[in-house]
Amino acid sequence: MVDVVVRVGGWEHECCGPSYERGQVVDVACMVVTRPDATTSLDEVRHEIGVTWPVERVRGRVVDVEVVHEDGTTQPILRVPDGSALCGFGEDDGHLEDPWTGEVVPTSSHEFRVTVRVPGDRAPGGPSPYRG
Repeated sequence: MVDVVVRVGGWEHECCGPSYERGQVVDVACMVVTRPDATTSLDEVRHEIGVTWPVERVRGRVVDVEVVHEDGTTQPILRVPDGSALCGFGEDDGHLEDPWTGEVVPTSSHEFRVTVRVPGDRAPGGPSPYRG
């Protein structure tokens, strides 16, 4: 098993992104983004409009969820609300909640990290015999 971090947020998640909760089994389309410092990240992609990066699926169980605050620090949360709830629409109030106390996590950030435990020994976005 391998744990991989998927970056979730931005306009695509706000548009039509699903909720992500600890323990949930997910199948997420991700852009494999290579940064200027040669590191890579897996970024949730929903529309693939103008996507120039390779896209891979991340399939597994959510083992951790964090909000990324404006100052770059992270804080564990129970779940990422779906995009419409984050924007104040629908029946879900869109609040973020501490996974252990149930207290509301105050933030205006809509950027998240979702850690998914995937089967096998090769992380999506990592070295692959199928990409040069």
